[in-house]
Amino acid sequence: MHARIATVVLMGIAALAARAADAPDARAVMTGDQVVQILDETVDWYRTLGVQQQAATQPSDLLILYANRQTADKVVALAFEIARANAELLSSDASLQKEAEDAGSVQSLNRSRQKLDEQKASIQAEIAAARRQLPGAQSRIALLEAQLDLVNARRNMLLNMTRFAGDTDTTGFGANALKAHIDAIAASIPAASGAADMTAAAMPAAAMTESDPARVAMSAPLSRFGIWDLAATVFRLAAKARTIEQIDQRTAEVQQTFTEIRTPPLEQLKRLSDRGDALAAEAESAKGASLRGMRDQYDTLAWLFQQTSSIATPLSKAGVLFDQYRNNLANWRDAARKQYRDALEALGLRVALFAGLLAVVFVLGQLWRRAVYRYVHEPRRRSRLLLLQKIVGWTVVVVIVAATFTTEIGSLATFAGLITAGLAVAMQSVLISFVGYFFLIGKYGIRVGDRVQVGSVTGEVIEMGLVRMHLMELSGDGSMSPTGRVVAFANSIIFQAAGGLFKQMPGVDLAWREVIFNLPAGADYTALKEEMVQAVTRVSADYREDIARQTREIQKAASSREPGDPAPSVQLRFSASSVDAIVRYPVQLSHAAEIDERVSRELLAVISAHTAA
Repeated sequence: MHARIATVVLMGIAALAARAADAPDARAVMTGDQVVQILDETVDWYRTLGVQQQAATQPSDLLILYANRQTADKVVALAFEIARANAELLSSDASLQKEAEDAGSVQSLNRSRQKLDEQKASIQAEIAAARRQLPGAQSRIALLEAQLDLVNARRNMLLNMTRFAGDTDTTGFGANALKAHIDAIAASIPAASGAADMTAAAMPAAAMTESDPARVAMSAPLSRFGIWDLAATVFRLAAKARTIEQIDQRTAEVQQTFTEIRTPPLEQLKRLSDRGDALAAEAESAKGASLRGMRDQYDTLAWLFQQTSSIATPLSKAGVLFDQYRNNLANWRDAARKQYRDALEALGLRVALFAGLLAVVFVLGQLWRRAVYRYVHEPRRRSRLLLLQKIVGWTVVVVIVAATFTTEIGSLATFAGLITAGLAVAMQSVLISFVGYFFLIGKYGIRVGDRVQVGSVTGEVIEMGLVRMHLMELSGDGSMSPTGRVVAFANSIIFQAAGGLFKQMPGVDLAWREVIFNLPAGADYTALKEEMVQAVTRVSADYREDIARQTREIQKAASSREPGDPAPSVQLRFSASSVDAIVRYPVQLSHAAEIDERVSRELLAVISAHTAA
């Protein structure tokens, strides 16, 4: 009995294992994975319409985008039509495979169960006959009942296997899952759900009303652009052409995929046509039941031909649509490249014009400077003319730069604001020096030729620039002769608390000297003081009129109206060890060294006379 059970189980396993060998030829031209891959590539290609919409900046671009969207919608619809037709073929293959399984494993299990039913009936008949015999047959009845239990157990096992084999449909589940996957992808694409027509029709009108600055700038004539906007336009058009090229390459890849999958359905149609011709030849000699069988085969062939045509025909249509799509992209790319060349040419002309205007301005500036140095010899007037040349030249340069780099008044204001903000942050010291220049040239300001003192440096101004001034350093030994060194100071020094800037008033060449002498001990200090005053007065008498005039000039400029005395003075200062005489006297800076020497000789002579006495 155990051998019988093992034999039945092995028969069932062998029937299940032989399903693939007994399966009929596949009817589908693509597998489920290939269908999903084609749909994924098509959907990914369809989403490049968003990139195209961002790149569309001209009205003609929007028309091409509208045409491409309609074409892409049709291609996507055809792709889903192909996928659904192949899914039906896969479902048909699954049905055939299931029938083969039923004809093999399930029928084998049913035959085994039928044999067990016959054994069960035979054992039950033996048990009934044994019960009608004598009571001594109880052991025979018990044995038969045990056999009956074993047969029932085998029968129940085969019944469960038959039900499981009938309920399980792995191939059908795969086909249904593919259909559900196709429907899920279609739900995410408007073109596959029929909602694309309204979206595509409304898209151009909506896009034409967008207020994107790039769209407005691209639609304006290139002659209105400044260098800044022209450069941005050139880069934007170059990026646009590259984007269209990439989209065309992606379209070519998808088109190649559709072209490759056209071969299997065409071959399938050829096989089906040959099979139909063979059936037509057989039908001429067939009779009776064979004719009814051929009718079923004809129906199957017609259905298969229709489903396969639902794959081959959309593939042919998709090839035509892809050619049209790429033709639109080619026209768009050619237009973008032409716009790029026009913008690049306009940018080159504008840059050349800008460089030419700057060259003219700087050449005229150099001619101005040469004319000033040649025909103007007075230092102050020359300095003012050179300053005027700088102001006018840089003003013209700023105007040229602003007019060349900006497109309209709004852009000019933005450009000026950015330039001002950048200068305020990056050139803070230069701006302070520039402002300091106007403070330095005020009423009592500095002019070329003035003698000034900045900190510990004394010099004569030889140049006053907008940002810095240059001094010819003078020696500090009293002779005020040039040292040969030129010192540069930023004009911002006027705003610095330390250092200090000193200069003579206009028309004033007066300075006061103060020297200290030690008087001899035991001398008549009153008489000595009077003699020292007389000695210094004799020296100053040669310059008294000029000194008096300059003193009056100082009094006029001062707020105080108190009369000033330009006469020299001597003041005695007593200490524990000696008596000192502090001598103050005015000098003309142009004769300072000479006056200092004469005063020193006179005073030393007076002190020597009292020392000898």
